[in-house]
Amino acid sequence: MRYFFPVLFFLSLVFSSCDHVENPYPSVSTDLDQTLYPGNWSDYEANEWPTFSQNTNTDRNVLLEDFTGHQCIYCPLAADEAHDLYTANYGRLFVAAIHAGPQGMGDFQQVNPPDYPTNFTNAQGLEIGEYFGTNDGGFSGNPRGTVSRKSEGGNIFQSPNSWENITNSILNTNDLKVNIQGQINYYPSTKGAFLHVEVEKLDANLSNDLAIVSCLIEDSIVGDQKMPDNTHNSSYVHRDTHRGNLSGAAFGRNLTDDLMTNNKYYVNYSFVVPNQLDGNHNPSNMHVLVYVYDTTTWEVYQVIKVPIQ
Repeated sequence: MRYFFPVLFFLSLVFSSCDHVENPYPSVSTDLDQTLYPGNWSDYEANEWPTFSQNTNTDRNVLLEDFTGHQCIYCPLAADEAHDLYTANYGRLFVAAIHAGPQGMGDFQQVNPPDYPTNFTNAQGLEIGEYFGTNDGGFSGNPRGTVSRKSEGGNIFQSPNSWENITNSILNTNDLKVNIQGQINYYPSTKGAFLHVEVEKLDANLSNDLAIVSCLIEDSIVGDQKMPDNTHNSSYVHRDTHRGNLSGAAFGRNLTDDLMTNNKYYVNYSFVVPNQLDGNHNPSNMHVLVYVYDTTTWEVYQVIKVPIQ
């Protein structure tokens, strides 16, 4: 597994409890912040912890990571391409717009008041950009993206004009190797949420380690953007903005035997739903993307969207 750089994760998503939690899957131990549940924790375990039915999904979904910046004049066209692919493949393709360059924080991501006052970056997004900028991803600059981190020509990063062909290839082949189910229980009084995930490995020939990532996405936010004609647009709609990873780790955690019950992995998270980038609290404008990837090849084998409300 890769080496993770030290991460300073924004406080609204950090886990704040070290209490051991008993749950319906006794072979799985997990640390959750029980104080985010507005009641007795025993009631949550007894009545609100989900029991997943058999996952009958047969479709492989696509994760499109759009590495972008609010001062990048070519990035709005790439964002349009990502949104067009999302619309054309609704329910099968999900976008994470990660504000990062190959050095992490680059010129395109810099906060520069008064025209560009919003910091769209987060620690995990910057770490991902920096890692692939110097290692085996082929990340050369913005705008670039990965399509399920599938390698083409020896690179997992591709220009926007390649995204559609790679997407179509993955969707048409529809080689489903991993299934995922997830459920979020959200409590407005504490702004707390609990995400429960089940992962099933369908392909017995997968021999490399698998890892899971759960990341928070802000659906849409109006903010400043430099446009292709070099003008400043203060009313630009930023879609699918990556706000950080629930675990605080850029590359998630390995799926290990201690997470397994009855040949399926169970991973659980607790987190506080943060305010939007404009300062308003609107959980209905946020969701979590959960994906599982091969830690050797980086390829994302499956991704699902889990709404908060």
